Order: sequence, then C-alpha cells, then structure tokens
Amino acid sequence: MNRIEKLCKYLDCCESFADVGCDHGYCTRYMLDNKLCKTAVISDISAKCLAKAEKLLSAYIATGAVTSVCCNGLEKIDESIEEILIAGMGGEELVSILKAAYIPRSFVFQPMRNVREVREFLLSRGAQLTVDEPFECGGKFYYVIKGKRDGIFRPYTRAELNFGQSLKSAETKAYMRAELEKKQLYLSRNLSAEARADIQQQADYIKGVLDGEIE
Repeated sequence: MNRIEKLCKYLDCCESFADVGCDHGYCTRYMLDNKLCKTAVISDISAKCLAKAEKLLSAYIATGAVTSVCCNGLEKIDESIEEILIAGMGGEELVSILKAAYIPRSFVFQPMRNVREVREFLLSRGAQLTVDEPFECGGKFYYVIKGKRDGIFRPYTRAELNFGQSLKSAETKAYMRAELEKKQLYLSRNLSAEARADIQQQADYIKGVLDGEIE
C-alpha cells in the first residue's frame, strides 16, 4: 500500500470534499469511486499539475461532480466545503495557506515536514485534533493531522507537540525509535563537543518520551 492509499483511509464520508494541491487527483478519485462524497473540488497552484487530475477525473468533471480550480491554497475554495484535504507539502507552507484564508470545517492534513508548526498553529486557534499520528510507508514515516475547526479543544504536552497525541501507539513508538537510531548514528561520527552534546540531549529526550518518563 503506497502513501496515497494509506492517506485515503483517514478520509471521511461527506457531502462535499476538496483536495487542495491535488497533484494527480488520486484522493478525489478514491472519494468518488467509493461514494464517500457527492461533489468534489480539485485545486492546484500549477495548471500543469491540475491538468493531470482533470484527465484522471474527466468522467466526473463531465457529470458536474468535480469542479477544477487553479488557485493558490484556499483562495478560491469555498469555506462551506465539508471536508478539505491538504497533503504533500511542507508544514510551513501549509500554515501559510491557513493563515491567508481559514481553517476548514473538517480537515485532513499530511505535512511532509515541520509537523510541529502545524500542530502549534491549529492548537493556537482552538482547533480540535482528533487524529495526530504517523504511518509508515516504504521505510519512511508520514504524519496525518485530522480534526475540526470547532470542537473540544485539548492542549498538548511538550512531548505531544513533538510527536503527536498518540504517544503510546505502536506507530508513534516506531517513529520515535527510528528518530533515536538516527541520533545514535550521528553520535558515531566525528563531531565537535558542542554538536555531540546537542545531539546527545536530543537522543536522551526521545528516549525519555519512549520510556514514558517525559510527557
């Protein structure tokens, strides 16, 4: 199962769906083929990338089930859309898009890096995060953050800000162990005393969270 297939498992049944930065449009096809939404919007800042999704979804576009929009982020995406997916971009870029527009009513985000920045922004705006966990695919880990603009807000601990809300899950522990192995590999190299102390501190922190000593 590839990254997109695993990501699709986090999507919910809804009336209307939007895939922002849709690239090939596979997630939208999944939603429509499985009758998980009635209408969908696909968007991308690149007309060339959007054309790939338009080709894949041409039959749905012909029936009016899919609308295609070339735009930057959420600028032309109606705020009334029930569920919005933004995946495959950096966390800083994702936050920039949300700041320029709005937090969707219901969202699934899959930032490729800088995940903590996404958590901190959403929590600072009082969003409810219902899922915040990694999944493994092809030897790499990807985080999914799913939630609602309005709901029951729960503050995060420091460890949760760094690793998500499911600290005891097998997936999160596997991710932390992989990060710890990276730090230990760095420590085997010829480093300056300052760099070694910094990486050792990071490794000790990860181990503390893994062992349940740090929350």
